Amino acid sequence: MARVELTKVTKIYPGGMKAVDAIDLSIRDQEFIVLVGPSGCGKSTTLRMVAGLEEISGGTIQIGERVVNNIPPKDRDIAMVFQNYALYPHMSVYKNMAFGLKLRGFPKAEIDKRVRDAAKILDIEHLLERKPKALSGGQRQRVAVGRAIVREPAAFLFDEPLSNLDAKLRVTTRAEIKKLHMRLKTTTIYVTHDQEEAMTLGDRIVVMKDGLIQQADTPLETYNHPANRFVAGFIGMPPMNFFDGMLKSEGGKVFFEEGTLQNAKIATSRADEPIVKTGDLTLPGNGFRLPIPNELANRLGGRIGTHVVLGIRPEHFHLRTDGSNGYHPLQLKVNVIEPLGNDMDVYMSTTLTEHVVGRVEAQSGFAANQSATVYVDAAKVHFFEPGETGMNLSLKNESAHAVA
Repeated sequence: MARVELTKVTKIYPGGMKAVDAIDLSIRDQEFIVLVGPSGCGKSTTLRMVAGLEEISGGTIQIGERVVNNIPPKDRDIAMVFQNYALYPHMSVYKNMAFGLKLRGFPKAEIDKRVRDAAKILDIEHLLERKPKALSGGQRQRVAVGRAIVREPAAFLFDEPLSNLDAKLRVTTRAEIKKLHMRLKTTTIYVTHDQEEAMTLGDRIVVMKDGLIQQADTPLETYNHPANRFVAGFIGMPPMNFFDGMLKSEGGKVFFEEGTLQNAKIATSRADEPIVKTGDLTLPGNGFRLPIPNELANRLGGRIGTHVVLGIRPEHFHLRTDGSNGYHPLQLKVNVIEPLGNDMDVYMSTTLTEHVVGRVEAQSGFAANQSATVYVDAAKVHFFEPGETGMNLSLKNESAHAVA
């Protein structure tokens, strides 16, 4: 087991395309790190550079006490699990798991012990004589994991290992990988584009965009305190709702007033990224107004009179209040209702914003194509600078300003 250290690691492909841009990342011994982000963000390239399957263009990669920049993959003391399993079709499960050890000259008795121990951990002892074509997708993935386990490496690298499995099997296999890590305690770097997978597996999640790390923190901290608008929109399902507008101060109180964008353009370029529009803010006077709690208002005081983006997570809309003063009513139009059992997703619109989603407690008598009062938990809203990666102005480490 070992720590993994990336210092100013960069990957530039021929033609000048920068896939990874001088990232720094320190992964502790025994830590489970998940790299997550949309397609093309650099997460798989980063993993492949750690594995030695991609040459780095700059920086250093250290595994344990060794800088491994010029060390071939087979000598880096890592084991990688791929998306497509990469099993030898003509070999049995036993031989697939044993093959790497055989190449390294391990004694037969040691190979047999390691293979059978790994098979027992993964509950595939009864499959050892079968060939891959006789296995289900989930069983093949467990064999691929078993082949990595027998190596007893310093670090495991997983490259989207569950993406070929159906939804139900992804959930159960995800739990198996988590249990496996708790048992083996091997340093693990795991790549996925699925933010739910990232949240449930990682000790920390590293959110990437355009070859840069946007935030590296625990799942809960990333969810509750996103560093910027991109992280806020990417982590969470359904995604956070965003409203362009302006902060105003009246009678010693601070309000957010919803506005709209003139000459609006979609700034995002990939289908799996949160949609972000840019344009010139106007306040036509018929948007909603939301009072801001004093503690948050103090942090936002320097932004009074400027364009900001309000973020509200779907679960912070409610159909009733808890009796506290922190819940503020908004009038919205209900367009579509999706029952989910105990909850329901309600697709709504304000006067100026067409797409608003709330995940609220299920309630009968709530119908589409009607106006409804919903309550916002104002203590849990966020404010961001405009733009794709506008910083989160609501965080406590932001400089406090007196309310104007």
